[in-house]
Amino acid sequence: MANEFKLPELGENITTADIVKVLIKPGDKVEIDQAVVEIETDKANVEVPSEISGTVKEVMVKEGSKANVGDVIFTLEQDISDEKKPAEKKEPEAELKEPEKKTEKVEKVVKTEPVKPSAKESITTSTYEFKLPELGENITTAQITKVLVKKGEKVKKDDVLIEIETDKATVEVPSEVDGTVKEVKIKDGDTANVGEVIIIFDAPGIVIPEPKKEAPTQPKQQISEQARKELARTLKENEGTSEKKRISRADLSGKTAPAAPSVRRFAREIGIDIHQVSGTGPGGRISVDDVKAFSKNLNQKISQAASAGVPIGINKESLPDFSKYGEVEIKQMTNIRRKTAEHLSYAWSTIPHVTQFDKADITELEKLRKQYSKQVEAAGGKLTVTAILLKILASALKVFPQFNSSIDMDKKEIIYKKYYNIGIAVDTDRGLLVPVVRDVDKKNIIQLSVELSEISVKARDKKLTIEDMQGGNFSISNLGGIGGTYFTPIVNSPEVAILGVSRGSYEQVYKDGQFIPRMILPLSLSYDHRIIDGADAARFIRWVCKALENPFLLSLEG
Repeated sequence: MANEFKLPELGENITTADIVKVLIKPGDKVEIDQAVVEIETDKANVEVPSEISGTVKEVMVKEGSKANVGDVIFTLEQDISDEKKPAEKKEPEAELKEPEKKTEKVEKVVKTEPVKPSAKESITTSTYEFKLPELGENITTAQITKVLVKKGEKVKKDDVLIEIETDKATVEVPSEVDGTVKEVKIKDGDTANVGEVIIIFDAPGIVIPEPKKEAPTQPKQQISEQARKELARTLKENEGTSEKKRISRADLSGKTAPAAPSVRRFAREIGIDIHQVSGTGPGGRISVDDVKAFSKNLNQKISQAASAGVPIGINKESLPDFSKYGEVEIKQMTNIRRKTAEHLSYAWSTIPHVTQFDKADITELEKLRKQYSKQVEAAGGKLTVTAILLKILASALKVFPQFNSSIDMDKKEIIYKKYYNIGIAVDTDRGLLVPVVRDVDKKNIIQLSVELSEISVKARDKKLTIEDMQGGNFSISNLGGIGGTYFTPIVNSPEVAILGVSRGSYEQVYKDGQFIPRMILPLSLSYDHRIIDGADAARFIRWVCKALENPFLLSLEG
Protein backbone atom coordinates (compact mmCIF):
# COMPACT_ATOMS: atom_id res chain seq x y z
CA MET A 1 0.00 0.00 0.00
CA ALA A 2 1.48 3.36 -1.07
CA ASN A 3 1.51 6.26 1.40
CA GLU A 4 2.40 9.92 0.91
CA PHE A 5 4.71 11.69 3.36
CA LYS A 6 4.05 15.45 3.35
CA LEU A 7 6.11 18.32 4.75
CA PRO A 8 4.61 18.87 8.24
CA GLU A 9 3.70 22.13 9.98
CA LEU A 10 6.92 23.92 10.94
CA GLY A 11 5.63 26.72 13.12
CA GLU A 12 3.30 29.71 13.02
CA ASN A 13 3.71 31.77 9.81
CA ILE A 14 6.30 29.38 8.37
CA THR A 15 4.91 28.11 5.09
CA THR A 16 7.99 27.11 3.10
CA ALA A 17 11.41 25.56 3.69
CA ASP A 18 14.57 24.98 1.67
CA ILE A 19 15.52 21.32 1.15
CA VAL A 20 19.15 21.26 2.27
CA LYS A 21 19.70 17.51 2.13
CA VAL A 22 17.66 14.49 1.04
CA LEU A 23 18.62 11.55 3.27
CA ILE A 24 16.70 8.81 1.43
CA LYS A 25 16.39 7.41 -2.09
CA PRO A 26 14.02 5.00 -3.87
CA GLY A 27 14.35 1.49 -2.50
CA ASP A 28 15.55 2.55 0.97
CA LYS A 29 13.88 1.05 4.05
CA VAL A 30 12.56 3.78 6.34
CA GLU A 31 11.68 3.39 10.00
CA ILE A 32 9.43 5.59 12.13
CA ASP A 33 11.37 8.60 13.52
CA GLN A 34 14.17 8.13 10.99
CA ALA A 35 15.36 11.47 9.53
CA VAL A 36 14.36 11.66 5.85
CA VAL A 37 15.20 15.25 4.85
CA GLU A 38 17.16 18.13 6.29
CA ILE A 39 15.45 21.50 5.80
CA GLU A 40 16.28 25.11 6.48
CA THR A 41 13.66 27.57 7.70
CA ASP A 42 14.31 31.26 8.36
CA LYS A 43 15.39 30.37 11.91
CA ALA A 44 17.32 27.09 11.89
CA ASN A 45 18.31 23.88 10.14
CA VAL A 46 16.24 20.87 11.28
CA GLU A 47 15.92 17.22 10.35
CA VAL A 48 12.40 15.99 9.54
CA PRO A 49 11.64 12.46 10.80
CA SER A 50 9.33 9.99 9.07
CA GLU A 51 5.97 9.25 10.65
CA ILE A 52 5.59 5.90 8.85
CA SER A 53 7.77 2.93 8.00
CA GLY A 54 8.23 1.00 4.79
CA THR A 55 10.11 1.12 1.48
CA VAL A 56 10.66 4.42 -0.36
CA LYS A 57 8.90 4.34 -3.72
CA GLU A 58 9.55 7.84 -5.13
CA VAL A 59 11.28 10.98 -3.83
CA MET A 60 9.49 14.16 -4.99
CA VAL A 61 12.07 16.77 -3.91
CA LYS A 62 15.74 17.35 -4.51
CA GLU A 63 18.47 19.20 -2.67
CA GLY A 64 18.36 22.97 -3.17
CA SER A 65 14.64 23.02 -3.99
CA LYS A 66 11.86 24.68 -1.97
CA ALA A 67 8.84 22.90 -0.52
CA ASN A 68 5.60 24.23 0.92
CA VAL A 69 4.01 22.90 4.08
CA GLY A 70 1.75 20.04 2.92
CA ASP A 71 3.75 19.23 -0.22
CA VAL A 72 4.43 15.52 -0.82
CA ILE A 73 8.09 14.82 -0.01
CA PHE A 74 8.16 11.13 -0.91
CA THR A 75 5.85 8.14 -1.41
CA LEU A 76 6.36 4.98 0.55
CA GLU A 77 5.19 1.39 0.11
CA GLN A 78 4.10 0.37 3.59
CA ASP A 79 4.79 -3.20 4.67
CA ILE A 80 1.68 -5.29 5.34
CA SER A 81 3.05 -6.26 8.74
CA ASP A 82 3.44 -2.59 9.62
CA GLU A 83 -0.20 -1.88 8.76
CA LYS A 84 -1.50 -4.59 11.06
CA LYS A 85 0.50 -3.76 14.14
CA PRO A 86 1.81 -0.54 15.66
CA ALA A 87 5.48 0.13 15.07
CA GLU A 88 7.79 -0.34 18.00
CA LYS A 89 10.72 1.93 18.49
CA LYS A 90 14.04 0.17 18.85
CA GLU A 91 16.18 0.94 21.82
CA PRO A 92 19.23 3.02 20.80
CA GLU A 93 21.66 0.40 22.13
CA ALA A 94 20.00 -2.36 20.17
CA GLU A 95 20.26 -0.32 16.99
CA LEU A 96 23.98 0.14 17.49
CA LYS A 97 24.58 -3.56 18.06
CA GLU A 98 22.46 -4.77 15.14
CA PRO A 99 24.24 -4.33 11.80
CA GLU A 100 22.23 -3.27 8.75
CA LYS A 101 21.18 -6.10 6.47
CA LYS A 102 22.09 -5.80 2.80
CA THR A 103 20.28 -7.69 0.02
CA GLU A 104 22.91 -6.83 -2.59
CA LYS A 105 26.64 -7.32 -2.47
CA VAL A 106 28.12 -3.84 -2.74
CA GLU A 107 31.44 -2.26 -1.95
CA LYS A 108 31.35 -0.65 1.53
CA VAL A 109 31.75 3.11 1.32
CA VAL A 110 32.37 4.89 4.59
CA LYS A 111 30.98 8.42 4.74
CA THR A 112 32.76 9.79 7.79
CA GLU A 113 35.93 11.78 8.12
CA PRO A 114 39.17 10.02 9.09
CA VAL A 115 40.00 10.24 12.83
CA LYS A 116 41.93 8.22 15.39
CA PRO A 117 39.31 5.80 16.73
CA SER A 118 39.55 2.92 19.15
CA ALA A 119 40.10 -0.53 17.65
CA LYS A 120 36.66 -1.80 18.70
CA GLU A 121 34.80 1.00 16.91
CA SER A 122 36.92 1.23 13.72
CA ILE A 123 37.06 -0.50 10.36
CA THR A 124 39.63 -0.54 7.56
CA THR A 125 38.48 0.41 4.09
CA SER A 126 39.94 1.10 0.67
CA THR A 127 37.28 3.55 -0.47
CA TYR A 128 36.97 7.01 1.04
CA GLU A 129 34.34 9.63 0.24
CA PHE A 130 35.64 13.18 0.44
CA LYS A 131 32.92 15.66 1.40
CA LEU A 132 32.85 19.41 1.01
CA PRO A 133 33.99 20.58 4.50
CA GLU A 134 32.53 23.24 6.76
CA LEU A 135 33.40 26.65 5.29
CA GLY A 136 32.27 29.09 7.96
CA GLU A 137 29.26 30.29 9.89
CA ASN A 138 26.04 30.42 7.84
CA ILE A 139 27.81 29.16 4.68
CA THR A 140 26.00 26.06 3.37
CA THR A 141 26.90 26.06 -0.33
CA ALA A 142 29.84 26.93 -2.56
CA GLN A 143 30.43 27.26 -6.28
CA ILE A 144 33.11 24.96 -7.73
CA THR A 145 35.30 27.33 -9.75
CA LYS A 146 38.04 24.83 -10.59
CA VAL A 147 38.53 21.05 -10.21
CA LEU A 148 42.28 20.40 -9.95
CA VAL A 149 42.26 16.56 -10.01
CA LYS A 150 40.95 13.92 -12.40
CA LYS A 151 40.11 10.22 -12.30
CA GLY A 152 43.16 7.99 -11.87
CA GLU A 153 45.35 10.77 -10.49
CA LYS A 154 47.37 10.08 -7.32
CA VAL A 155 47.17 12.71 -4.59
CA LYS A 156 48.80 13.20 -1.23
CA LYS A 157 47.37 14.63 1.94
CA ASP A 158 47.17 18.47 1.80
CA ASP A 159 47.31 18.54 -2.02
CA VAL A 160 44.75 21.05 -3.34
CA LEU A 161 41.75 19.23 -4.86
CA ILE A 162 39.37 22.02 -5.84
CA GLU A 163 39.01 25.77 -5.81
CA ILE A 164 35.66 27.04 -4.55
CA GLU A 165 33.91 30.37 -4.29
CA THR A 166 31.64 31.10 -1.33
CA ASP A 167 29.57 34.21 -0.64
CA LYS A 168 32.62 35.86 0.85
CA ALA A 169 35.84 34.54 -0.67
CA THR A 170 37.61 32.07 -2.95
CA VAL A 171 39.14 29.13 -1.07
CA GLU A 172 41.37 26.19 -1.99
CA VAL A 173 40.27 22.86 -0.48
CA PRO A 174 43.05 20.33 0.30
CA SER A 175 42.87 16.54 0.47
CA GLU A 176 42.70 14.84 3.86
CA VAL A 177 44.09 11.48 2.69
CA ASP A 178 46.69 9.89 0.42
CA GLY A 179 45.20 7.87 -2.42
CA THR A 180 44.09 7.62 -6.03
CA VAL A 181 41.10 9.50 -7.40
CA LYS A 182 38.41 6.92 -8.18
CA GLU A 183 35.57 9.27 -9.15
CA VAL A 184 35.05 13.04 -9.41
CA LYS A 185 31.40 13.85 -8.80
CA ILE A 186 31.57 17.58 -9.55
CA LYS A 187 32.81 19.78 -12.39
CA ASP A 188 33.79 23.40 -12.93
CA GLY A 189 30.82 25.71 -12.41
CA ASP A 190 28.79 23.31 -10.24
CA THR A 191 27.32 24.30 -6.89
CA ALA A 192 27.92 21.91 -3.97
CA ASN A 193 26.46 21.74 -0.46
CA VAL A 194 28.55 21.46 2.69
CA GLY A 195 28.76 17.73 3.53
CA GLU A 196 28.12 16.64 -0.06
CA VAL A 197 30.40 13.91 -1.47
CA ILE A 198 32.48 15.50 -4.23
CA ILE A 199 35.38 13.07 -4.77
CA ILE A 200 35.77 9.33 -4.10
CA PHE A 201 39.29 8.02 -3.38
CA ASP A 202 40.85 4.59 -3.55
CA ALA A 203 42.87 4.88 -0.35
CA PRO A 204 43.83 1.43 1.04
CA GLY A 205 44.41 1.07 4.74
CA ILE A 206 42.40 4.05 6.02
CA VAL A 207 41.13 3.36 9.53
CA ILE A 208 37.96 5.24 10.35
CA PRO A 209 35.11 4.76 12.84
CA GLU A 210 32.14 2.56 11.98
CA PRO A 211 29.15 4.84 11.25
CA LYS A 212 26.59 4.93 14.02
CA LYS A 213 22.95 5.85 13.88
CA GLU A 214 22.14 8.95 15.86
CA ALA A 215 18.77 9.66 17.37
CA PRO A 216 16.87 11.93 14.97
CA THR A 217 16.00 15.38 16.15
CA GLN A 218 12.50 16.74 15.98
CA PRO A 219 12.05 20.05 14.14
CA LYS A 220 11.61 23.03 16.39
CA GLN A 221 8.20 24.60 16.28
CA GLN A 222 8.98 28.28 16.18
CA ILE A 223 8.17 31.43 14.27
CA SER A 224 10.81 33.71 12.77
CA GLU A 225 11.52 36.70 15.02
CA GLN A 226 12.26 38.78 11.93
CA ALA A 227 8.87 37.87 10.51
CA ARG A 228 7.21 38.97 13.76
CA LYS A 229 8.81 42.39 13.58
CA GLU A 230 8.10 42.87 9.89
CA LEU A 231 4.51 41.81 10.38
CA ALA A 232 4.09 44.29 13.23
CA ARG A 233 5.61 47.19 11.25
CA THR A 234 3.77 46.64 7.99
CA LEU A 235 0.42 48.40 7.60
CA LYS A 236 -0.64 47.02 4.23
CA GLU A 237 -4.20 45.82 3.83
CA ASN A 238 -4.64 42.12 3.33
CA GLU A 239 -5.68 41.32 -0.23
CA GLY A 240 -8.73 39.06 -0.71
CA THR A 241 -8.07 35.41 0.03
CA SER A 242 -11.66 34.39 0.68
CA GLU A 243 -14.73 34.16 -1.50
CA LYS A 244 -16.65 36.11 1.15
CA LYS A 245 -16.75 39.89 0.94
CA ARG A 246 -14.19 41.49 3.26
CA ILE A 247 -14.91 44.70 5.09
CA SER A 248 -11.82 46.85 5.62
CA ARG A 249 -11.03 49.08 8.58
CA ALA A 250 -11.94 52.09 6.46
CA ASP A 251 -15.46 50.68 6.11
CA LEU A 252 -15.85 50.75 9.88
CA SER A 253 -15.59 54.57 9.97
CA GLY A 254 -12.86 54.63 12.60
CA LYS A 255 -14.56 52.26 15.05
CA THR A 256 -12.65 49.69 17.08
CA ALA A 257 -11.94 46.57 15.04
CA PRO A 258 -14.69 44.02 15.90
CA ALA A 259 -13.07 40.88 17.31
CA ALA A 260 -13.39 38.64 20.35
CA PRO A 261 -10.82 39.00 23.16
CA SER A 262 -9.32 35.62 22.25
CA VAL A 263 -8.84 36.78 18.64
CA ARG A 264 -7.20 40.02 19.80
CA ARG A 265 -4.86 38.07 22.08
CA PHE A 266 -3.92 35.69 19.26
CA ALA A 267 -3.14 38.65 16.96
CA ARG A 268 -0.94 40.26 19.64
CA GLU A 269 0.97 37.03 20.24
CA ILE A 270 2.02 36.71 16.60
CA GLY A 271 2.75 40.44 16.19
CA ILE A 272 -0.28 41.45 14.10
CA ASP A 273 -2.08 44.79 14.46
CA ILE A 274 -5.72 43.67 14.67
CA HIS A 275 -6.82 46.98 13.11
CA GLN A 276 -5.02 46.06 9.88
CA VAL A 277 -7.00 42.82 9.45
CA SER A 278 -10.14 42.76 7.32
CA GLY A 279 -13.03 40.67 8.66
CA THR A 280 -15.24 38.22 6.78
CA GLY A 281 -17.87 37.80 9.47
CA PRO A 282 -21.15 39.67 9.91
CA GLY A 283 -20.51 43.41 10.11
CA GLY A 284 -16.82 42.84 9.36
CA ARG A 285 -16.22 40.76 12.50
CA ILE A 286 -12.66 39.39 12.60
CA SER A 287 -12.04 35.71 13.30
CA VAL A 288 -8.86 33.75 14.06
CA ASP A 289 -8.91 32.50 10.46
CA ASP A 290 -8.93 36.10 9.23
CA VAL A 291 -5.85 36.87 11.32
CA LYS A 292 -4.11 33.72 10.03
CA ALA A 293 -4.96 34.58 6.43
CA PHE A 294 -3.60 38.12 6.86
CA SER A 295 -0.44 36.79 8.51
CA LYS A 296 0.14 34.17 5.81
CA ASN A 297 -0.37 36.65 2.98
CA LEU A 298 1.95 39.19 4.58
CA ASN A 299 4.62 36.61 5.35
CA GLN A 300 4.64 35.52 1.71
CA LYS A 301 5.19 39.13 0.65
CA ILE A 302 8.06 39.43 3.13
CA SER A 303 9.69 36.23 1.83
CA GLN A 304 9.34 37.28 -1.80
CA ALA A 305 10.71 40.74 -1.12
CA ALA A 306 13.64 39.41 0.93
CA SER A 307 14.64 36.90 -1.76
CA ALA A 308 14.61 39.66 -4.39
CA GLY A 309 16.54 42.17 -2.23
CA VAL A 310 13.58 44.57 -2.30
CA PRO A 311 12.65 46.51 0.89
CA ILE A 312 9.29 45.67 2.43
CA GLY A 313 6.48 47.84 1.10
CA ILE A 314 8.08 48.39 -2.31
CA ASN A 315 6.45 46.56 -5.19
CA LYS A 316 8.84 44.55 -7.30
CA GLU A 317 8.78 45.46 -10.99
CA SER A 318 9.40 42.85 -13.68
CA LEU A 319 12.09 43.50 -16.28
CA PRO A 320 11.08 43.88 -19.91
CA ASP A 321 12.26 41.49 -22.63
CA PHE A 322 15.43 43.33 -23.63
CA SER A 323 16.05 40.95 -26.56
CA LYS A 324 13.21 42.74 -28.40
CA TYR A 325 15.44 45.78 -28.77
CA GLY A 326 18.72 44.11 -29.72
CA GLU A 327 21.25 41.41 -28.95
CA VAL A 328 21.78 40.50 -25.29
CA GLU A 329 24.01 38.17 -23.29
CA ILE A 330 22.84 36.66 -20.00
CA LYS A 331 25.27 35.50 -17.32
CA GLN A 332 24.54 34.10 -13.88
CA MET A 333 25.71 36.15 -10.91
CA THR A 334 28.73 34.75 -9.12
CA ASN A 335 28.28 33.95 -5.43
CA ILE A 336 30.34 37.01 -4.49
CA ARG A 337 28.35 39.34 -6.76
CA ARG A 338 25.03 37.90 -5.50
CA LYS A 339 26.04 38.24 -1.85
CA THR A 340 27.31 41.79 -2.44
CA ALA A 341 23.99 42.75 -4.06
CA GLU A 342 21.95 41.23 -1.22
CA HIS A 343 24.13 42.68 1.55
CA LEU A 344 24.23 46.21 0.13
CA SER A 345 20.48 46.15 -0.55
CA TYR A 346 19.95 45.21 3.09
CA ALA A 347 22.38 47.88 4.32
CA TRP A 348 20.83 50.61 2.16
CA SER A 349 17.25 49.74 3.17
CA THR A 350 17.92 49.40 6.93
CA ILE A 351 20.56 52.08 7.62
CA PRO A 352 19.61 55.78 7.39
CA HIS A 353 22.63 57.00 5.44
CA VAL A 354 24.14 60.47 5.57
CA THR A 355 27.41 61.44 3.86
CA GLN A 356 29.72 64.19 5.13
CA PHE A 357 32.31 65.65 2.72
CA ASP A 358 35.59 67.39 3.47
CA LYS A 359 39.02 68.13 1.97
CA ALA A 360 42.47 67.56 3.45
CA ASP A 361 45.61 69.46 2.43
CA ILE A 362 48.17 66.64 2.09
CA THR A 363 51.00 68.68 0.52
CA GLU A 364 53.36 68.15 3.47
CA LEU A 365 52.23 64.54 3.92
CA GLU A 366 53.09 63.81 0.27
CA LYS A 367 56.65 65.06 0.86
CA LEU A 368 57.04 62.73 3.84
CA ARG A 369 55.44 59.83 1.94
CA LYS A 370 57.92 60.17 -0.94
CA GLN A 371 60.82 60.65 1.49
CA TYR A 372 60.18 57.35 3.32
CA SER A 373 58.73 55.26 0.47
CA LYS A 374 62.06 53.49 -0.23
CA GLN A 375 62.34 52.44 3.42
CA VAL A 376 58.87 50.87 3.29
CA GLU A 377 59.59 49.17 -0.05
CA ALA A 378 62.70 47.59 1.48
CA ALA A 379 60.44 46.04 4.13
CA GLY A 380 58.18 44.54 1.43
CA GLY A 381 55.37 47.09 1.38
CA LYS A 382 54.25 50.23 -0.38
CA LEU A 383 53.72 53.51 1.47
CA THR A 384 50.29 54.68 0.32
CA VAL A 385 47.74 57.15 1.60
CA THR A 386 45.53 54.17 2.52
CA ALA A 387 48.25 52.70 4.75
CA ILE A 388 48.65 56.07 6.51
CA LEU A 389 44.88 56.43 6.84
CA LEU A 390 44.71 53.04 8.58
CA LYS A 391 46.87 54.38 11.40
CA ILE A 392 45.02 57.71 11.54
CA LEU A 393 41.59 56.04 11.65
CA ALA A 394 42.62 53.68 14.45
CA SER A 395 43.39 56.77 16.54
CA ALA A 396 40.22 58.55 15.40
CA LEU A 397 38.08 55.58 16.48
CA LYS A 398 39.53 55.89 19.99
CA VAL A 399 38.71 59.60 20.12
CA PHE A 400 35.20 58.99 18.70
CA PRO A 401 34.09 55.57 20.07
CA GLN A 402 30.60 55.78 18.55
CA PHE A 403 32.23 55.17 15.15
CA ASN A 404 33.68 51.89 16.47
CA SER A 405 30.33 50.40 17.43
CA SER A 406 27.33 48.45 16.16
CA ILE A 407 23.65 48.95 16.91
CA ASP A 408 21.18 46.24 17.95
CA MET A 409 17.71 47.61 17.30
CA ASP A 410 16.04 44.40 18.54
CA LYS A 411 17.54 44.77 22.02
CA LYS A 412 17.84 48.57 21.82
CA GLU A 413 21.56 48.29 22.62
CA ILE A 414 24.80 49.79 21.31
CA ILE A 415 27.87 47.52 21.22
CA TYR A 416 31.11 49.49 21.68
CA LYS A 417 34.19 47.55 20.51
CA LYS A 418 37.53 47.78 22.27
CA TYR A 419 39.52 46.41 19.31
CA TYR A 420 40.36 48.15 16.05
CA ASN A 421 39.96 46.14 12.84
CA ILE A 422 39.54 48.05 9.57
CA GLY A 423 38.26 46.65 6.28
CA ILE A 424 39.77 47.69 2.94
CA ALA A 425 37.54 47.55 -0.14
CA VAL A 426 39.46 45.82 -2.96
CA ASP A 427 38.37 45.91 -6.60
CA THR A 428 38.71 42.44 -8.21
CA ASP A 429 37.52 40.82 -11.44
CA ARG A 430 34.94 38.93 -9.36
CA GLY A 431 33.52 41.98 -7.64
CA LEU A 432 34.13 44.02 -4.51
CA LEU A 433 35.87 42.24 -1.61
CA VAL A 434 36.57 43.74 1.82
CA PRO A 435 39.45 41.96 3.60
CA VAL A 436 40.14 43.11 7.16
CA VAL A 437 43.39 44.39 8.67
CA ARG A 438 43.33 43.43 12.36
CA ASP A 439 44.64 45.25 15.44
CA VAL A 440 45.56 48.35 13.44
CA ASP A 441 46.27 50.33 16.59
CA LYS A 442 49.05 47.89 17.61
CA LYS A 443 51.03 48.17 14.34
CA ASN A 444 53.22 50.91 12.88
CA ILE A 445 52.76 52.32 9.38
CA ILE A 446 55.51 50.12 7.89
CA GLN A 447 53.84 46.97 9.23
CA LEU A 448 50.46 48.17 7.97
CA SER A 449 51.91 48.93 4.53
CA VAL A 450 53.36 45.42 4.24
CA GLU A 451 50.14 43.76 5.42
CA LEU A 452 48.05 45.91 3.11
CA SER A 453 50.17 44.88 0.11
CA GLU A 454 49.91 41.21 1.06
CA ILE A 455 46.16 41.22 1.58
CA SER A 456 45.55 43.08 -1.70
CA VAL A 457 47.53 40.44 -3.60
CA LYS A 458 45.61 37.66 -1.84
CA ALA A 459 42.32 39.27 -2.83
CA ARG A 460 43.23 39.52 -6.50
CA ASP A 461 44.79 36.03 -6.59
CA LYS A 462 41.69 34.43 -5.02
CA LYS A 463 43.62 33.40 -1.90
CA LEU A 464 41.49 35.13 0.74
CA THR A 465 40.05 32.92 3.47
CA ILE A 466 36.74 33.35 5.29
CA GLU A 467 38.61 34.65 8.35
CA ASP A 468 40.27 37.36 6.24
CA MET A 469 36.83 38.83 5.51
CA GLN A 470 35.35 38.90 9.02
CA GLY A 471 35.57 41.06 12.14
CA GLY A 472 35.80 44.58 10.65
CA ASN A 473 34.71 47.64 12.66
CA PHE A 474 35.11 50.38 10.02
CA SER A 475 35.85 50.39 6.27
CA ILE A 476 37.89 52.40 3.75
CA SER A 477 36.99 52.60 0.06
CA ASN A 478 39.79 54.28 -1.92
CA LEU A 479 38.91 55.13 -5.54
CA GLY A 480 41.77 57.61 -5.94
CA GLY A 481 43.64 55.31 -8.30
CA ILE A 482 40.70 55.45 -10.72
CA GLY A 483 39.67 59.10 -10.42
CA GLY A 484 36.70 61.24 -9.45
CA THR A 485 36.15 63.80 -6.74
CA TYR A 486 33.53 62.73 -4.19
CA PHE A 487 31.17 59.75 -3.85
CA THR A 488 28.73 58.33 -1.29
CA PRO A 489 29.91 54.88 -0.12
CA ILE A 490 27.36 52.53 1.47
CA VAL A 491 27.96 51.59 5.12
CA ASN A 492 29.07 47.98 5.44
CA SER A 493 26.54 46.67 8.01
CA PRO A 494 26.89 45.91 10.94
CA GLU A 495 29.52 48.67 10.90
CA VAL A 496 28.25 52.22 11.32
CA ALA A 497 30.60 54.23 9.10
CA ILE A 498 32.82 54.06 6.01
CA LEU A 499 35.38 56.52 4.63
CA GLY A 500 35.54 57.14 0.88
CA VAL A 501 38.81 58.45 -0.57
CA SER A 502 38.98 60.11 -4.00
CA ARG A 503 41.91 61.24 -6.16
CA GLY A 504 44.07 64.05 -4.79
CA SER A 505 44.82 66.98 -7.06
CA TYR A 506 46.46 70.40 -6.95
CA GLU A 507 44.20 73.37 -6.20
CA GLN A 508 44.86 77.06 -5.67
CA VAL A 509 44.54 77.76 -1.95
CA TYR A 510 44.59 81.26 -0.40
CA LYS A 511 47.27 81.19 2.30
CA ASP A 512 49.38 83.90 3.90
CA GLY A 513 47.91 86.58 1.65
CA GLN A 514 48.41 84.77 -1.64
CA PHE A 515 47.10 81.88 -3.75
CA ILE A 516 49.46 78.92 -3.80
CA PRO A 517 49.09 75.40 -5.27
CA ARG A 518 48.35 72.71 -2.67
CA MET A 519 47.68 68.97 -2.98
CA ILE A 520 44.05 68.47 -1.86
CA LEU A 521 42.53 65.07 -0.98
CA PRO A 522 38.69 64.76 -1.15
CA LEU A 523 37.12 62.60 1.58
CA SER A 524 33.55 61.26 1.93
CA LEU A 525 32.29 59.89 5.26
CA SER A 526 29.02 57.91 5.14
CA TYR A 527 27.53 57.04 8.52
CA ASP A 528 24.55 55.49 10.28
CA HIS A 529 22.39 58.39 11.48
CA ARG A 530 20.70 56.19 14.10
CA ILE A 531 23.81 56.32 16.27
CA ILE A 532 25.97 59.11 14.79
CA ASP A 533 24.78 62.72 14.71
CA GLY A 534 25.80 65.14 11.97
CA ALA A 535 27.91 67.22 14.33
CA ASP A 536 29.85 64.12 15.43
CA ALA A 537 30.46 63.16 11.80
CA ALA A 538 31.75 66.65 11.00
CA ARG A 539 34.10 66.55 13.99
CA PHE A 540 35.31 63.05 13.06
CA ILE A 541 36.20 63.88 9.44
CA ARG A 542 37.75 67.19 10.51
CA TRP A 543 39.96 65.30 12.99
CA VAL A 544 41.05 62.94 10.20
CA CYS A 545 41.81 65.89 7.90
CA LYS A 546 43.90 67.62 10.57
CA ALA A 547 45.86 64.40 11.19
CA LEU A 548 46.60 64.18 7.45
CA GLU A 549 47.59 67.86 7.31
CA ASN A 550 49.69 67.73 10.51
CA PRO A 551 51.30 64.28 10.84
CA PHE A 552 52.74 65.27 14.24
CA LEU A 553 49.16 65.45 15.57
CA LEU A 554 48.98 61.66 15.36
CA SER A 555 51.85 61.33 17.83
CA LEU A 556 50.58 64.21 19.93
CA GLU A 557 46.94 63.09 20.36
CA GLY A 558 46.90 59.47 19.11
